[in-house]
Parts: sequence; C-alpha cells; structure tokens
Amino acid sequence: MNADQLAVGTASTSPKPEAVPTLRIRALMLGDRINAAGLEIGTLVSSTPAAFRVHAGLAVIFRYGVVVLIGLLPSEEKVLIDSLKPRVIGELSPYEEEIAQAQLCKDESTEAIQPGGPICLAKFSDDRLLLVADALAKSTSLARDERRVAAVFDVIEPFARELAEHGRTPRRRKGILQLIGNALLVQQRVAGRVAIAEKPDVLWEKPELDRLYSRLEDEYELKERLDTLERKLTAVSETANALTDIIDTQRSLRLEIAVVVLIVIEVAIGCFQILTGTH
Repeated sequence: MNADQLAVGTASTSPKPEAVPTLRIRALMLGDRINAAGLEIGTLVSSTPAAFRVHAGLAVIFRYGVVVLIGLLPSEEKVLIDSLKPRVIGELSPYEEEIAQAQLCKDESTEAIQPGGPICLAKFSDDRLLLVADALAKSTSLARDERRVAAVFDVIEPFARELAEHGRTPRRRKGILQLIGNALLVQQRVAGRVAIAEKPDVLWEKPELDRLYSRLEDEYELKERLDTLERKLTAVSETANALTDIIDTQRSLRLEIAVVVLIVIEVAIGCFQILTGTH
C-alpha cells in the first residue's frame, strides 16, 4: 500500500512538460512595390532583403511589395504597417496575407515542416528566419498572381465560348489588348521583381542551410506553382494573340470589301456617264 501510495504521489506531483517556444510569422502583400531606401525602423539585420530587429521580433521587407513580420504583437504590427504605407506603390485593398508558426526542434537533423503544421527550426537565428520569410513572401506573392491570372481566364472564357458556339469573335479589340497587358504585367513581376526561382542571398553565406530552404520550397510548392503560373500565362498570351489576329483579319477583309465596293460604284458611275453622254 505504501509503495502504491508513493507511486500515485509521484505521478501527481511530476512537472508538466514545458511549452515549445513558438513564433508567429505573418506575411502581408501591401502593394506592387515597397521602397525601403533609407528606411530606419530598428536595428538593421540584413540589407538584401531589408530586415530590421523591431522590439523582440523581426521585420523583413521585400521590394516586390511584401513585408514579413516575425514574433511581433498585433499592436506592433499595426504601427509598423502604418509606417510603411507612405512607401508602398500601388497599394492593395485588401492585403494578401499568409500566416505560419515556427517552433524550436531538438537539432538541425530534425528540422522539418509538417504539412499544414508549424515550421520546426533548430534555433531562431536570423539566417533561418530570413529563409522562412523569403519562402513565405514568395508564396504570398504567388497567391496574388494566381488570382490575377484566374481573373484573366474568367474574361477569356466568354470570348472562346462565343467563338466556338457561334463562330464570332468579340469586337472589342481594347479588351483583348488589356488581357495581353495583364498577362505581361504578371509575367514581368514573376520573372523580374519576385524572382521566385532564385535562391535567397543568405544561402551564399550559409550554404549549410540549403536543405532547410529546399524543405520550405517543397512545403509551399514554390517551383510547382511557378511552373503552373507560367503555363497559364503562356496560354493567356497565345489566346489573346490568336483573338487579336482573327479580329485584325476580319477588319482587313471588311476593308478589302469596302474598297471593292467603291471600285464597283466608281465603274458604274463612269459607265453611266458614258452612256448618258452618247445619248
């Protein structure tokens, strides 16, 4: 009985497992671009991308319009976002947003990203957090571009249906040109500003973190989403160009018909004048 009582007493007084340290990571796409030149919002951690130690957290600012806030309180996030608004070009409403959680794991060999779960890091070092910020910022930007391309497809679909069902093309050449313009804007953004296929600068100095970044790429499916987006952009451009060519051909045909009609009228008038002159 005494042994049993001792066992019960020990179990009841055993310490609770310590909570795993966790960081909240929030990525916000504020607009088309953010001008970070001369920005001073805290201690500079990195210049490319611009990263600052703010309070007990980290703020990472990407020139393609995304800011990643790590370990900040909601009130601190709001103040920081408000301070960045004057530097935002082409502000979005509402903002594109993604949220993730980072937790400490035992060591580097156990660093992994559970599907839909937290990102396990060996330590909350600046280098690791910059890699997480890079992946999350690219994912947020891709989500915005994916929605824009989907909207373009929604506009193209009625054009294609009318052509398939009635053999007619839309007369609004301006609308087709706008489609091409939207496709080119997304293409330029993905290839130029965001450079999703390029690895972050941190890996040049810390190549041992390449495995972690590869896991982040896999988790957010950056390469797969980029390939899908590029295929859709190609389809949009080819469809818009095909519709434009058809419209141009129809206009040329109408112009040729008008010229032929004018020639026939001129010949008819000449013949009439000749006939009236002989009488």
